[in-house]
Amino acid sequence: MTILTVSQLNTYVKSLLDGDRNLSAVYVRAEISNFTNHLRTGHFYLTLKDDAAAVRAVMFRSEASRLRFLPEDGMRVLVRGRVSLFPRDGQYQMYIDDMQPDGAGALHVAFEQLKRKLAAEGLFDESRKKEIPRCPMRVGVITSATGAAVQDIRNILGRRFPLATVVLCPVQVQGAQAAPQIVDAIRRMNEQHAADVLIVGRGGGSVEDLWAFNEEIVARAVAGSEIPVISAVGHETDFTICDFAADLRAPTPSAAAELAVPDSMEERGVILSCEMRVRRAMRERLRRERIRLEQLGRAANLRDPRVLLTPHRLRLDGASERADRIMRSRLQTERGKLSLLCGKLDAMNPMRVLVRGYSIAEKDGAAVTDAQTLAAGDRLLLRFSRGTAECIVEQTQEETQ
Repeated sequence: MTILTVSQLNTYVKSLLDGDRNLSAVYVRAEISNFTNHLRTGHFYLTLKDDAAAVRAVMFRSEASRLRFLPEDGMRVLVRGRVSLFPRDGQYQMYIDDMQPDGAGALHVAFEQLKRKLAAEGLFDESRKKEIPRCPMRVGVITSATGAAVQDIRNILGRRFPLATVVLCPVQVQGAQAAPQIVDAIRRMNEQHAADVLIVGRGGGSVEDLWAFNEEIVARAVAGSEIPVISAVGHETDFTICDFAADLRAPTPSAAAELAVPDSMEERGVILSCEMRVRRAMRERLRRERIRLEQLGRAANLRDPRVLLTPHRLRLDGASERADRIMRSRLQTERGKLSLLCGKLDAMNPMRVLVRGYSIAEKDGAAVTDAQTLAAGDRLLLRFSRGTAECIVEQTQEETQ
């Protein structure tokens, strides 16, 4: 009888599983649960299950980095991998080499996942969209220098609005380097203020060919551009994340060129139409003013300017008469007041008393009203209604009651 340790037992079982050719490349259709994205290592840990059973699985960083989508709980997938045992835990699990969504393709799932993520951040909100300038003088074009798209754009811009300058920034539009080059081109265009509007895009192709315009870094660069961006990727039925992030989506590169600039012939027609309307308006204005001038020329006050003075003269005469009446009334009132005051003053005049036979005795310039203030020998001045007399007091007598 052989006695094994737990480590030996697990190692033996692992060797049996690793040696089974049927378990070295297994395809399993299952639903994901307990998904964990180990951010530090980049490994994916998950459970694959169906209605009756479950098995643990791991997808290491080297394989996980190739996925176009991010696995989620509840997602149905088709996985390929091998079955082995993890000796430390004594539990067998599946080591996944590849994973595809069961039903929708991986690119479609990745597209929808990124679209939901960026929409939740508000990256596609209309409030973020910038207005395309009406008459841009510099049109930046970020696309392949050798594709048909750039020639179509040049031709249409030259035909519609030859005043505009085309600023081409050539980039790869498919492949691993396409997305970083597109992002760098948008950055340089903004830093150098090289254009008034940007056209970012390429001609048609497969989903894989257009995938650079579904990359998150491209979407964020487009949304963050200070220069308004028109997205023009593929054909009319093709939609990319870049379309949602851009300020305006064009169904094709040719349509983007038409949306970027006005039609110079149409603008010329608008200008000519405005000129005609202005001329008609000016002629009509001159006609009305000429009629008005003729009417004014027939007016009496222009034939004889003195007519203009008549109402003013009448108003002045009326004002003068009113002023005279006011002054006469005021003088009469003041005369009455003066007569009354004079009467009062006359009644209080001491000379009126002297006329009746009275006199005023003054001592040292002051009137004497009490005999007790005098003494024998005092000199008095008697003032009469006519003239004065000097006298000497010989005797005073107190008045008895």
